[in-house]
Amino acid sequence: MRFLPLCLLALMLTGCVREYHPISSAPSRPQQASSEPERKPTPRPAPVKIYTDAADLVSNPFRDLGEVSAEDCQSSSQDSPPNINTARKRLQIRAAGMKANAVLLHKCEIVTSTPGCYRQAVCQGSALKVSNQ
Repeated sequence: MRFLPLCLLALMLTGCVREYHPISSAPSRPQQASSEPERKPTPRPAPVKIYTDAADLVSNPFRDLGEVSAEDCQSSSQDSPPNINTARKRLQIRAAGMKANAVLLHKCEIVTSTPGCYRQAVCQGSALKVSNQ
């Protein structure tokens, strides 16, 4: 009776060993030409600078592209607290999506009266295209 489980165990281990393929450092088969074109990495947008004071923009000509806002939500009291830095980063990403290279930050605050969020970090600003002259 002890022989049957031992045989089953040996049979299962044999099946696992048969499917094992060692990883080598050099590819063993030549690269095949696929019908898909090679994927090139997507270009990263230029970093969006954050201005907190409008006086810093006086010497540079700029164009206002519109209002932009972002938030970081804490769904319940057990979740991690909302982070203003995360909301600022999302603000920069949204401004980059509008082809902006700068954001004039109007305000960042943590609010508790938002439906669906226990607490929320909210940042608002203006997306700008600043010319370097």
